[in-house]
Amino acid sequence: MNPHDRRAERFEENRGHLRAVAYKMLGSVSEADDAVQEAWLRFSRADTGDVANLGGWLTTVVGRVCLDMLRSRTSRREDSLDGHPPDSFVTDTGDPEREALLADSVGNALMVVLETLTPAERLAFVLHDVFGVPFGEIAAIVGRSPVATRQLASRARRRVQGVEPSSAGGARRREIVNAFLAASRGGNFGALLELLDPDVVLWADPVAARMGAPGDVRGARAVAEFFDGAARAARPVLIDGAAGAVWAPGGTPRVVFGFTIADGKITAIDLLADPDHLAHLDLTILRREPSRRGAG
Repeated sequence: MNPHDRRAERFEENRGHLRAVAYKMLGSVSEADDAVQEAWLRFSRADTGDVANLGGWLTTVVGRVCLDMLRSRTSRREDSLDGHPPDSFVTDTGDPEREALLADSVGNALMVVLETLTPAERLAFVLHDVFGVPFGEIAAIVGRSPVATRQLASRARRRVQGVEPSSAGGARRREIVNAFLAASRGGNFGALLELLDPDVVLWADPVAARMGAPGDVRGARAVAEFFDGAARAARPVLIDGAAGAVWAPGGTPRVVFGFTIADGKITAIDLLADPDHLAHLDLTILRREPSRRGAG
């Protein structure tokens, strides 16, 4: 076997793991494949003769690639959404390997939560808590000290634990989401402000961003201004059991609204439209109910 074939064989031995890492970091099958391909290109050009743990080395490379991709997403989110997204918001797609990627996934509900984290927080949490990568190795990727990297993962962990659905808080979260939708449809700006955390963030995934959805809109007033009088076509929905909303013209989900709620306030709203992501969400559309709060 020539050196090139042996190198390719060693990479293929790690491909499944690398795709799983990339998918959990990026939430998109197509982007995960792009990240793994970039990792292969870097591996093919690198001198790895002295690398004792090739799997760990490749995981680090994929981590760096994914971090760059996540940061690039943030830099692209500059436009605002005017009206409802058109039907071309999503495209038909099929991937027979998708289930294999998701078999050991962190869960679809958690994927929604991960979209609310900063790129560095997301990488630190996924690599450490899901794949057990030491903080010292993650620190080299994010360019911070191991102590600071541990804090990134800790903040992300608290965020994740704070929005996990529970029987005690589920009804309350649904009430808050229903109130938000009612206030948005009715143009009740004051009620929207009441429901939003002062530091709330409105975020859109890459598919939504390419269609002009707002990205990284911060602050209760700015988010309330965007939703004031809008969301008329949004319906309340359970996203893997968690309260949310969906725009589903003709009964086909096009955009999912994920809500992060803490201490009775909405702290983040995520517009999710990636077809790879939506295809694996367990969505239960609910009937609209009059809100008891803030719909005034």
